[in-house]
Amino acid sequence: MSTSLLVNGRRRSVGSAPDTPLLWVLREDLGLTGAKYGCGAALCGACTVHVAGQAVRSCVMPLAAVGGKPVTTIEGAATPQARALEKAWIELQVAQCGYCQPGALMAAAALLTVTPRPTDAQIDAAITNLCRCGTYPRMRAAIHTAAAALGGPVRP
Repeated sequence: MSTSLLVNGRRRSVGSAPDTPLLWVLREDLGLTGAKYGCGAALCGACTVHVAGQAVRSCVMPLAAVGGKPVTTIEGAATPQARALEKAWIELQVAQCGYCQPGALMAAAALLTVTPRPTDAQIDAAITNLCRCGTYPRMRAAIHTAAAALGGPVRP
């Protein structure tokens, strides 16, 4: 049985079972290793990708739930929000070990898409990704920097 997916703008076909978590389809079947396995319970956010523009935890999303919706991974994130965030992440040296960063960037890009000028409270509510290195203040600053670069004022 083959399932067709639209991943990062490309039509892909996989033979995984419908109950296979999207994370494993992306990593094992398609070789897209940017989304990481962290907890397997949708708690940490290391596996965050976009499905139809929404940030989702791919470790608990079965392949069957994706349907015909487009999937975007960190490898295919090319929106203005993603590019501004990437630049700010580097400029402010957000990452330490970097393991959680692809998921955090995907969550932040989804936030800036719907909330172009987020407050600290909105950032804290949307970015629930866990970072063992504790880079939360730099993540918040980078999100504000990206928002400013995209035309929104920086809000403390």
